[in-house]
Amino acid sequence: MVLGNHSTTTEFILLGLSADPHTQILLFAFFLEIYLLTIMGNLMMMMAIMTDSHLHTPMYFFLSHLSFLDLCLTSVTVPKMLENLLSQKKSVSVESCLAQAFFVFSIAGTETFVLSAMAYDRYTAICNPLLYDQVMSKQLCGGLVWVSWGLGFLDALINTLMACNLDFCEAHVMPHFSCELPSLFSLSCSDISTNFAVLVCSAIIHASGTLLLVFFSYTRIISTILSITSTSGRSKAFSTCSSHLTAVSFFYGSAFLRYLMPTLSSPLELIFSIQYSVVTPLVNPLVYSLKNKEVKAALKRMLQKGLQQFREQRIGRFEG
Repeated sequence: MVLGNHSTTTEFILLGLSADPHTQILLFAFFLEIYLLTIMGNLMMMMAIMTDSHLHTPMYFFLSHLSFLDLCLTSVTVPKMLENLLSQKKSVSVESCLAQAFFVFSIAGTETFVLSAMAYDRYTAICNPLLYDQVMSKQLCGGLVWVSWGLGFLDALINTLMACNLDFCEAHVMPHFSCELPSLFSLSCSDISTNFAVLVCSAIIHASGTLLLVFFSYTRIISTILSITSTSGRSKAFSTCSSHLTAVSFFYGSAFLRYLMPTLSSPLELIFSIQYSVVTPLVNPLVYSLKNKEVKAALKRMLQKGLQQFREQRIGRFEG
C-alpha cells in the first residue's frame, strides 16, 4: 500500500484504554486471559467439528468458519493492544495501521456474510426440511463461504486503498487500542467526505443487506415455529436458532454502529470496538457450546478421546 506523496506522518500513537500504569497492568492481565480463552474456545470448536462425524452438516460447517473468523479477528487486534499496554512507546507505523484496518474490515465484513448464510441454513432446515439436504449441498455451502470471503476482501480493499491516498499531518495521536478506518479519517488533513461516503455506503449495502437477509429468514422461521402444534417441537426448533440470534445481536449491533462513527470524540467507539473484536469472539464458542447439545456431546467425546490417548501413552511409557 502506497501513501499519498504529501503525507508528513510516518507513525501514529495509540493511546489505548488507559494512561495509568497500574490500570494498564490490570488491563493486560484481563485481556490476556480473554485472548487465551478465545483462542482455546474457538480452536476446540473447530477441532470438535472437524473430528466428529456427527457434526459434518452445513450448520456446523458454517459454525467452523465463524470460529475461524473470530480467531482471526481477535488475533488481528488483541496482540497489538497487549503490546501497547506494556510498552512505553505506543506507536504504530502508518503502513501497519492501514494493514490492520484492512484485516479488521475484511474479516468483520466476511463474518457478516457467514452469519447471513447461517440464517439461510436455519431457514431451509426449519421451513423446508424435506428439501434441506438437496438445497444445502456441499457445493452451495462452499460457494457461500468463498463468496463471503471474496466480498469481504473486496469491500475492505476498496475502502483501504482510498484511505491510502489520505494525507496524515501533525494530529497523529489516536485515542484507541487498534487501527480502524473511521479512526484514520479523524487523523487526516485531507477531505474525507468521499471516503466517509464510500464507508457509509459499504456499511449500508454490506451490513444492512446481510442483516435484511437474516431478518427475512427469521421472519419466516418464527412464522413456521408458531405454526408447530407440538410444544416440544417448537422448543427444539427455537433452540437451534437461539445461539445464532445471540451471535448476530452481539456482532451486528456493535460493528455496524462503530463504522458509522467517523470521529474520535466518543467513548462509545472503544466500547463498540471491544465488543465486536474482543468480546464477541469469546462469547460465540461459549454460546454454541452451552446451548447446543450436539456440540456439548462432541466436545465431551473429543476430550474423553484425548484423555484416553494420553493415558495409553503414559501406560506405554511406563511399561517400556
